Amino acid sequence: MIHIAIDGPSGAGKSTVAKALAKELHFVYVDTGAMYRAVGLYTRRHGASPTDPEAVAALLPDVSVTLEYAEDGSQRVLLNGEDVSLAIRENEISQYASAVSKIPAVRAHLLTLQRDMARTHDLIMDGRDIGTVVLPDAALKIFMVARPEARARRRTLELLAKGQDVEYETILAEINARDEQDRTRAVSPAIPAEDAVMMDNSDMTVEENVEAIRVLMRERGLLGAS
Repeated sequence: MIHIAIDGPSGAGKSTVAKALAKELHFVYVDTGAMYRAVGLYTRRHGASPTDPEAVAALLPDVSVTLEYAEDGSQRVLLNGEDVSLAIRENEISQYASAVSKIPAVRAHLLTLQRDMARTHDLIMDGRDIGTVVLPDAALKIFMVARPEARARRRTLELLAKGQDVEYETILAEINARDEQDRTRAVSPAIPAEDAVMMDNSDMTVEENVEAIRVLMRERGLLGAS
């Protein structure tokens, strides 16, 4: 099995790039962030504080997060059988996801599913600790970054396109706050693996970013020369 790990901060474009590359290569795409968002959504719906480890852990026995894939390769996120692919993209859920991802019980709950998928598929998985924790033996590890301003601009445009009422300054402040949370959390902080390739895509298009990863895969013999 060929495994590609793409890590990096919120808004760096990991999911967009990973999804495009996986579709092209016919690999399975796994968006681990979506799985944490689903847990965050469940936490909010049940009125638990995402910063209360015991309260969140108590909910986990009733939480089932699964991924399904349509014929076009698009991913659907199911929370206890309900398609929450759109609901988990609400801006508030980003904060819930960041908070619950610090809880060891949540990470353990989702880690088994993530590794089970890797045992049976060529895949591209993105998140915060894929190269360091989930897939430490991945054939290629990338830590994707972009300037906070570039990431906030992309995120603002994305949410506006979905009809959400957001402001750039608010998104930028939230991104900076989440970066600090993810870098300093005690459990699986969002830091590059020692053998990860650092990739700054602040000024790249999606196509340019995908091509840069293709080049790395060719160099490592993971793709044909054509």
